[in-house]
Amino acid sequence: MVGGALADRYGGKKVMAGAAALWSLATILTPWAASRSTIMLLAVRALFGLAEGVAFPTMSTFLPKWFPTHERATAVGISMGGFHLGNVISFLATPIIMSHIGLSGTFAFFASLGYLWISVWMMNVESDPLDSHTISKSELQLILAGRAGSKVQGSNKFPSLRELFSRTEFLAVTLANVVNNWGYFVLLSWMPVYFKTVYNVNLKQAAWFSAIPWAVMAMSGYVAGASADFLIKSGFPIGLVRKIMQVKALAEIWLGFALLTCTT
Repeated sequence: MVGGALADRYGGKKVMAGAAALWSLATILTPWAASRSTIMLLAVRALFGLAEGVAFPTMSTFLPKWFPTHERATAVGISMGGFHLGNVISFLATPIIMSHIGLSGTFAFFASLGYLWISVWMMNVESDPLDSHTISKSELQLILAGRAGSKVQGSNKFPSLRELFSRTEFLAVTLANVVNNWGYFVLLSWMPVYFKTVYNVNLKQAAWFSAIPWAVMAMSGYVAGASADFLIKSGFPIGLVRKIMQVKALAEIWLGFALLTCTT
């Protein structure tokens, strides 16, 4: 919530860069904190979570300003696909990197990538296309025309918590995110342990085993986004399309975990 409010006020460019700087710092400090104490490690991991939690709400503020309504779902799908692709690369590359530069070196390597990304981001990205010096006039007109009638401009007045929690739309989206993230982070943290303990899979030698779900998510995210935009262009109401995609996603999560119970 804080990240979303900051992005609304100061723009996605600065907020995302600041968040990336903090989580990169937390990454490089993790081995040092682990060697000191459990409390220190938990504090650093809390800093990491605090910074990383800003990414999604900032992206939700950033993308609607850069993409017309009929392209936003595809843009979100591609962005989320990049997020999942990062998991694929990390699962496959981390054992190799660790074997060459050790555990602490691996954390430092990924932190350095974060700071490299920040430098590229700050030099090439603007929070709003109106502030960009590289965008063409025709593309800017396309984006602005696609934003007509939407509320991406927002207002400087932030709604109170009471106002937010009195809206059924807000409650529905919040509940959907709780359920989705429950499955998502259980999968992220528990799946490697599950494969190791139940199937005795050596993930150092078969890292692709953990990478497969994230690769599929990267592809399905793009397909879902493109499909949503297609339905909207075909005349389906935006609200209905969002409901269809959300119900479909939650049903697939339920089915996947249900099928896992049949394999044990």
